[in-house]
Amino acid sequence: MADKPVIFVLNGPNLNLLGTREPEIYGSDTLDDIADRLEDQARGLGFAVDMRQSNHEGHLIDWLHEAQATAAKAVLINAGGYTHTSIAIHDAIKSINVPVFEVHLSDPEAREEFRHKSYIGMAAKQCFAGHGAKSYELALDAAAKL
Repeated sequence: MADKPVIFVLNGPNLNLLGTREPEIYGSDTLDDIADRLEDQARGLGFAVDMRQSNHEGHLIDWLHEAQATAAKAVLINAGGYTHTSIAIHDAIKSINVPVFEVHLSDPEAREEFRHKSYIGMAAKQCFAGHGAKSYELALDAAAKL
């Protein structure tokens, strides 16, 4: 990975259960399926992808800081439920110079009202939502164009 610019892809709580968790909302792709497609796409764009998942808020914050420290090209983040609750992740995004793109499989605006507020979106450069796993691919294209 060191010979190509790196784009971090950070995934929050419960995304390790993709493929089995509410497939009618999140689709049948697993996180590994998405990672495989993103790695192929990134390779074609001249980038490397560093895909990570954690159910712990602090890990996501540490990885955002690491993206800054390692001069990552960009960060794609699907913060899961933390999207609507984490001022700490919002602040971490605001504290780095690396462009951050918010990603969601579903469209939070079309779901429960508590999902309509995105602390991540208030800090991110752009949001890609409602396209299923394709949301990640659209965000990667946008990040690669920077």
